[in-house]
Amino acid sequence: LLADTAEDVVYSGPYHKFFADDTKVVYVRDDNYWGQDASMWGKLPAPKYLAHTIFKDNAAGSVAFAQGEVDVSQQFNSNIQVLWLNYGLPISTYLPDPPYNIGASLPTAFYNLKSYGLDQVAVRKAIAIAVDYDTIIANAMTNQSATFEQVPRSLMNPTPGEQALYDHDAVKDLQWAGNDIQGAKKLLDDAGIVDTDGDGWREYNGKKLSYVATCPNGWSDWQAAIEVVAAAGKKIGIDITTNFPEWSVYQTVVTKSDAPLPAGYDIFMMWSDGAGPTQPWGRIRHLLSSEFVGIANNWNGNWGQYSNPRVDELIKAIPAETDPDKVKEMYTELVKIYLTDVPSFTLMYRPQSFHAVNESVWTGFPHQGDGTNPPVPPLDLTDGWSIAGLYNLRLVAP
Repeated sequence: LLADTAEDVVYSGPYHKFFADDTKVVYVRDDNYWGQDASMWGKLPAPKYLAHTIFKDNAAGSVAFAQGEVDVSQQFNSNIQVLWLNYGLPISTYLPDPPYNIGASLPTAFYNLKSYGLDQVAVRKAIAIAVDYDTIIANAMTNQSATFEQVPRSLMNPTPGEQALYDHDAVKDLQWAGNDIQGAKKLLDDAGIVDTDGDGWREYNGKKLSYVATCPNGWSDWQAAIEVVAAAGKKIGIDITTNFPEWSVYQTVVTKSDAPLPAGYDIFMMWSDGAGPTQPWGRIRHLLSSEFVGIANNWNGNWGQYSNPRVDELIKAIPAETDPDKVKEMYTELVKIYLTDVPSFTLMYRPQSFHAVNESVWTGFPHQGDGTNPPVPPLDLTDGWSIAGLYNLRLVAP
């Protein structure tokens, strides 16, 4: 199966493969596309070709985007507002002001629950409440995320629909906005996890708490976030260093859930589900369900291998429940458990897809209030209804 390049795959959309190698993938428009019939679109999408360039890292992609070599950028571009405010480039985002795009997913720091001391809730929560999330959002995300003061943490993304699905008042005493160094120290002190030998680092049952926090190399916003996590550890007497393996290595390690994670993966970042018709249930299942523990090739979630029978029971019950009030009660209980047990913790809110456009060549891209009906979402003109945006594009210089 892996040797089959699928050159004969059946497709029904307006584009098909034209060229592909390690540097780019190019699609070409099918000018016989059935959707140009008057009963459908009535025309073909504007671009003849769709080309996806594969960049070495975010920095290389950002340079190409600023130079007009990329029309639609899905990657994280640091301080993107500088491109139009300081340099006057014809670049914009879906929203004109921070966070510039619609928050939908929750990049998350997972704990390896089999690492020494991380089986202790006090250690996990102390690290989580000590992290300076405002610094992550301001520096790592360059304000391309809502803050946890604006959208208090739960299991939900910032969209109004998801935020309405749990009782905010019932969990507010469990939520934290971060940088609570004194609270974290007290939590550890009360648990008897203290520095007994005067070296500045706390011990649990006589053994120093020392961890490695990690994420893939080249994922600049994640790397910056992980550095902030490590800094939080130092402030509360827990030794956390960082390491950034290549993605080719990283993805083979964290997705192997049929064995304990190896050394060097004590705290590690992975994604969570974005928006969709099964959310937030699907995201919660992927973050917390024990069904993924023991899977050799686990691309689903719960990579820290958390297990809680009550969580599994609630996840199983929600899809069959039709009473909105009972559904809200169950989601609220799940949020309480998550914020109490802290098997992982969200570091930022992230768009479903970063969506920034350079109008040097094409114009007419989707943006908030563009008048499209139904609105074309900021999904880079490649996913779902966002493809409709391809029909609205016009050349700047025809």
